[in-house]
Amino acid sequence: MSRRIHLALHPYGVGGPGQHGLWKDPGVAKNASIDINYYIRQAQAAEHALFDALFVVDSQFINATYPSHYLNRLEPLTLLSAVATHTRHIGLVGTASSTYNSPFNLARRFASLDHISGGRAGWNVVTSFDTGTSRNFGLDEHLDYATRYGRALEFVQVARGLWDSYEDDAFPADVERDVFLDPSRLHALDHAGEHFKVAGPLNISRSPQGQPVIFQAGVSAEGRDLAARVAEGIYAPGGTLEQAREYYADIKKRTAAYGRDPDHIKVFIHGGPIVGATDEEAGRREREIFEEDNDFASNLALLGRSFGAYDFSAHDLDAPFPDVAHLAEKGGRTGAAKIIERARAENLSLRQVVHSVNTFRRSPFVGSPETVAGTIERWYDAGTLDGINLAFRNNDDLDRFVDGVVPLLQKRGLFRTEYEADTLRGNLGLPLPANRHTAERELVAD
Repeated sequence: MSRRIHLALHPYGVGGPGQHGLWKDPGVAKNASIDINYYIRQAQAAEHALFDALFVVDSQFINATYPSHYLNRLEPLTLLSAVATHTRHIGLVGTASSTYNSPFNLARRFASLDHISGGRAGWNVVTSFDTGTSRNFGLDEHLDYATRYGRALEFVQVARGLWDSYEDDAFPADVERDVFLDPSRLHALDHAGEHFKVAGPLNISRSPQGQPVIFQAGVSAEGRDLAARVAEGIYAPGGTLEQAREYYADIKKRTAAYGRDPDHIKVFIHGGPIVGATDEEAGRREREIFEEDNDFASNLALLGRSFGAYDFSAHDLDAPFPDVAHLAEKGGRTGAAKIIERARAENLSLRQVVHSVNTFRRSPFVGSPETVAGTIERWYDAGTLDGINLAFRNNDDLDRFVDGVVPLLQKRGLFRTEYEADTLRGNLGLPLPANRHTAERELVAD
């Protein structure tokens, strides 16, 4: 197989975590996060540039301190269904919680998107980061880590079983024989597990790509293990080249340990490229963006998300960092643990912690088109990624990447010059999953 990098686009809307000032940008419409035309234009621009996928994040809890985009945005599957009718090739990946959904309902919705798009749907499986989500779904407390990840694994297994309800030849629709459905090709699931009891079958057939592609974004040990067991794509945190390489190697090793082909799980790191005419121009732009977004009050509120949307403003900013470890156990445990560990080791105050978390850090993907393309190639060759999940502040930044960097990646043989397939699975180089019932019958026949 030729060397080939994958590119996905992650629209920011009016600004997610860390982009506190994005909504003020004159190039960003104030209603971007709820304007379907914004997403359609983003998807079409990415498709014109031959990107693999459009990726939409989601959460189901907010308070007034949350990032602008989170306060007022469209539900992912509704959004992507609309985008599907205005695109032909780009994959459509939506985030949905396995903690706060039911398998039958969500499997049906993703199968519907898969049919509407002609086989371009992907599901980013999350267990819900925000502990306050529980109160929106009738629960007093957020589920603990072990329960959430055990539920997530079983949820994916149930969804995949439901997606196999019909074999590919279940609908002969033979008028002469008066046969629309071959009932021998329809299968109930009859699942009874620790977390779910689902009879099935699902009332929608398999799509051209067999099943939606499963993505996952776990950083914790439980998240990595879940990804290795079920994911076909991963949204990785990135970090330094060394950190990204460690994550990549760990995921591939875990995947192989579960008897899976490591090439059948594509690791996308997060990237927010800033492309300028020169390295100096791009560097100045990066610093300006940091200054625009570096609002202390917003950063203090953002810190609270890792601790169950905790309100740190009630504490003395110059006192030692408060003992809030218990608040992270059911939320952003991995990131929160690192914050607490550093605060204790360096005896940091709350104010110092906020500054340390939000200090200026140079992104590796900043510079002239030649510099950015070269960095992407270097990271790819170093074994840190299979793809990049790209985020741009506005359309001009996206255009500069598409017009300047993509042609260089193509020239270097790193990126496609045309789509290889009509499905997301095909463009990612992932195999078509066999229907389990067809496989069983063929095995018996042999």
